[in-house]
Amino acid sequence: MKIVSWNVNGIRAVLKKGFLEWLDEAKPDVLMLQETKADVDSIPEEIRNVAGYHTFWHSCERKKGYSGVGILTREKPDNVISKIGVEDIDNEGRILEAQYGDLSIYGVYFPNGSTGNSRVPYKLAFYDALFARCAQQRKEGRRILVGGDYNTAHFPIDLARPKENEKTTGFLPEERVKLDELVAAGWIDTFREFHPEEPDQYTYWDYFTKARERNVGWRIDYHWITDNLQSSLRNAWIAPDVLGSDHCPVGAVIV
Repeated sequence: MKIVSWNVNGIRAVLKKGFLEWLDEAKPDVLMLQETKADVDSIPEEIRNVAGYHTFWHSCERKKGYSGVGILTREKPDNVISKIGVEDIDNEGRILEAQYGDLSIYGVYFPNGSTGNSRVPYKLAFYDALFARCAQQRKEGRRILVGGDYNTAHFPIDLARPKENEKTTGFLPEERVKLDELVAAGWIDTFREFHPEEPDQYTYWDYFTKARERNVGWRIDYHWITDNLQSSLRNAWIAPDVLGSDHCPVGAVIV
């Protein structure tokens, strides 16, 4: 199963930049989209009913054009869940879980800490609530992949300018420790399984400073898996040559 995640920074915008052509070439079995920035009724028909895929969408309920996630999947899931039982999280359109037998694939748009780090407490609570749910599912025997825009770089190798960003959301100690906690709980960063020490591997570049041209980026988009899925992991990669957003797609293969 080829699984790809991409923060598209607006589904309507990326459709004008060759998205459908990329999809036809990439041929993921499951595609998770973040930051669609559209109500479900505003998702263009050509992507909502794209040939060969079942599509599912979750939009922000309190603010139009904000956040939003989608999943495109060749195989119809047994179940798709958009709410985890925490109102403050469920109404922001940030989570979709597709279940296939004992496998759960989550497409998630984690919050940004926002200007002045004002939303960092919300972001940390979001991490805790989501992964508490996953921990319970893991106890029940589920195998889990959580893909998407985590909005956090884990280690200095995961961003071009770590020293300059030590007090910036996305690289704060209290944010990074959430990824440390995942490691301690047996979660696996799939990309680092195959590229453990490879530098300059980023998934996000600031538009305004033209950072992509200089590869001054951040690796904040991931596929993390539970340890009981590790034996099924065959590959993981970043696709920085794919344009259309300030993020690039990231992928993993499980069997």
